[in-house]
Amino acid sequence: MIYPETKLPSVGETIFSTMSALAAEKQAINLSQGFPDYAGPQSLLEGVGRAIVSGNNQYAPLPGVPKLLQQIQSKVKAYYGRELDVANEVTVTPGATEAIYSAITSVIRPGEEVILFDPAYDCYQPAIEINGGVPVYITLLPPTFSVDWNAVASAITPKTRMIIINTPHNPTGSTLTHADMEALATIVRDTNILIISDEVYEHLVFDDQPHQSVNLHPELTKRAFIVSSFGKTYHVTGWRTGYCIAPEPLTKELRKVHQYVTFTSHTPIQCAIADFMEEQPDYPRTLPQFFTQKRDRLAKGLANSRFKLLDSKGTYFQLVDYTAISDLPDDQFVLKLLDDAGVAAIPLSPFYSNGQQTGCIRLCFAKADDTLDKAIERLCQI
Repeated sequence: MIYPETKLPSVGETIFSTMSALAAEKQAINLSQGFPDYAGPQSLLEGVGRAIVSGNNQYAPLPGVPKLLQQIQSKVKAYYGRELDVANEVTVTPGATEAIYSAITSVIRPGEEVILFDPAYDCYQPAIEINGGVPVYITLLPPTFSVDWNAVASAITPKTRMIIINTPHNPTGSTLTHADMEALATIVRDTNILIISDEVYEHLVFDDQPHQSVNLHPELTKRAFIVSSFGKTYHVTGWRTGYCIAPEPLTKELRKVHQYVTFTSHTPIQCAIADFMEEQPDYPRTLPQFFTQKRDRLAKGLANSRFKLLDSKGTYFQLVDYTAISDLPDDQFVLKLLDDAGVAAIPLSPFYSNGQQTGCIRLCFAKADDTLDKAIERLCQI
């Protein structure tokens, strides 16, 4: 056997795969991995079949199906007031993760630094390191997980090439404000620093707060890859379809990588999404209320439990502090929770580069009400 020297020595199986597999093995209620246990809109689901029968089964153009690109253009105009050059600024990808990987690969060279906010979604670090880049971490801590922009400014060096932001933020449920965006703009002004703005939960912002998309900030759009996800918006995470918006010079470089990673995305799914967006352009506006109900159902149900809930301003995740129950490290506590309560959760420490312990775990509330109620009943018995 030949055992190659690994290019990613710190990477193993993701915590999402581990916990979902354990949940299935133990027949537990799975509040760990972030996916719904209910169907997406029926007309959207039926649209895939119609697209297949209609003959949309060959390669789509590299940037995406033209109608879908046009619908993305219309949506961004309607929601953010930004005019896009659809031919040169939008690329459909098989999932947001591929867009992020291709964006990083297209611009990061060995030795260049990328600033991340820790805890960070787990696809960022490997993409940086496999391209020879150096992750630089700014730590966010409970209860607010707010950004210290002075610390960000201090972390800038001549090698800084990129800053990755994620709002709403997975795993914490925090969001960036207009003031945060202004602070970011001030830091990168008069530099060549690029931005990836991971906005896959853009429509899942609660309590009547607006989503601070980079699309709203013309100064930032000139240097940004903005990544979004149809899977999150339409409850079809297994479709693995997203897109990246970037100015023409950045899009050109991203597409050079994208064409050799996947070339294009699933054609009938693109067609179905395009038709649904045309038929129901306001569907994303229903999501804040839809998910607020689920967030509040979980919060009300756990109000008399021994868990302390942190503020969830966006995404479909809820962090809970379990320190009144146990002093175990979070990766051990979730195993105990699985055995004792039959509920699967995600520890927070794997999202930190140094495995930092915060006494918090993550629950996903993108579940049917019946699933949430059963989980609540079990969690309240602890």
